[in-house]
Amino acid sequence: MIFDLIKKRRAVFPAQYIDKEITKKDLERILEAANWAPTHKKTEPWRFKVLTGESKEKLGLFLSFKYMDTEAKPKEIKTRKLMENPKKAAAVIAICMQRDPLERVPEWEEIAATSMAVQNMWLCCTELGIGSYWSSPGLIKYMHEFFDLEAGEKCLGFFYMGYYDTELDAGIRNSIEDKTLWFE
Repeated sequence: MIFDLIKKRRAVFPAQYIDKEITKKDLERILEAANWAPTHKKTEPWRFKVLTGESKEKLGLFLSFKYMDTEAKPKEIKTRKLMENPKKAAAVIAICMQRDPLERVPEWEEIAATSMAVQNMWLCCTELGIGSYWSSPGLIKYMHEFFDLEAGEKCLGFFYMGYYDTELDAGIRNSIEDKTLWFE
């Protein structure tokens, strides 16, 4: 049931991943789930760049070196984490948004549609037993130096993915009643 799947979804971080590949078939299935997100004016603004194999290591090197170059007092632990996290993941998907060239909808709607596509991927991963996590470091503003981004395209973060063998904590949410006003 979809409600149970939604409640089961969790952020699973690269440190929790085990050494197990995600098949290309499953990656394609996850991306296809993203492709069915709602989109105003059918702009379909989501764009994904899938990194596996050596490309993950290249991403980690880029992020760690860029951090050291741009941070006044870079921390060794953060530098190492930026370098290692992509390698720990079975796959990393760069989450990008392509702005509608005609600007028929506000940019926030394009970002919201892309976010819904990521939620679809996250739910699909949950169903497949794949852990995932959306990271959006400040360094994403430099991703045009790593990827050839199209005009109007921007990177919104990274979707780390990997299998895990640990028990995840049960989710906790405050009551929806505290967040809802009813009008009749």
